[in-house]
Amino acid sequence: MSLSAMLLVLLSAVLHAGWNLASKRQRPVAGFFLIASLTSGLLLLPLLYFKGDPLLSAMTPRAGLLLLASGLCMALYYGALGGAYRAGDMSIAYPLARSFPVLLVLLVSLCLGHGSQLTRLSVGGMVLVVAGSTLVPLRQFREFSPRRWANATCALALLAAVGTAGYSMLDDAALRLLRPSADSPAAGIYLATTYFCLEVLSSALWLAIYIGCQKAERRSLLTVWQNSRGPAALAGLAIGLSYILILLALAHARDVSYIVGARQLSIPLGALLALLLLGEKAHRPKLVGIGIMSAGLIMLAMG
Repeated sequence: MSLSAMLLVLLSAVLHAGWNLASKRQRPVAGFFLIASLTSGLLLLPLLYFKGDPLLSAMTPRAGLLLLASGLCMALYYGALGGAYRAGDMSIAYPLARSFPVLLVLLVSLCLGHGSQLTRLSVGGMVLVVAGSTLVPLRQFREFSPRRWANATCALALLAAVGTAGYSMLDDAALRLLRPSADSPAAGIYLATTYFCLEVLSSALWLAIYIGCQKAERRSLLTVWQNSRGPAALAGLAIGLSYILILLALAHARDVSYIVGARQLSIPLGALLALLLLGEKAHRPKLVGIGIMSAGLIMLAMG
């Protein structure tokens, strides 16, 4: 991987961990992520206007349905992630929500009959991810028990992972339909970016529907608008920039697997920021578990 690609991935990882840190500090509700999603979408809307012709001309009804479903999964991800951050430590929720989508996508691929793509390195990575995740919620190694997982933080983090895995697979299916309209690498980047613009706006639509149906969420949205719209908008800006940086890194990389593996640097980085800036407890099992999970994810990416 070239130096420019590595720098882009590192900056993306910093932004991803940073917007999660900012979100955790605000104890985010659905309204927080509605503002963040709208910010991302509206900032990219001019690009859709000037460079969105290939995407819009190739947008079939099937691709449109995939886009709406992807937005729903992204809204689920945001809602569950916010709930996990309100319930407990970011240094527990973030590694689980960030790592398990990779494992879930791989498991779904196996269920669909793509087992021939599974290598020994991938199997080893899966084992490490699962093993590391069992350690993250522990305070001491001798406390190893399923009860340590029976809490809202872990449950909601895993639900967020389900949402991420869902929109990742739906995005892949949609972009396979749309990508033939891109006749160059640069056109492919514009296509993916404009698709992301529509995706976050789709997510905002689903979040708005959810908030509109819940009186408590409507009150929470008003509170967020009055007190936290600045951090929410900055989080939305970081979400959009981190995605664009990964697209640019992919354009500079010869092997996509290196990009996927390097992106996992956001896991220890996000946990470290939570420990240092939020004062969360750096229990030894948590640190060991995060390290094991990160190594496993890199193995999955390389496999």
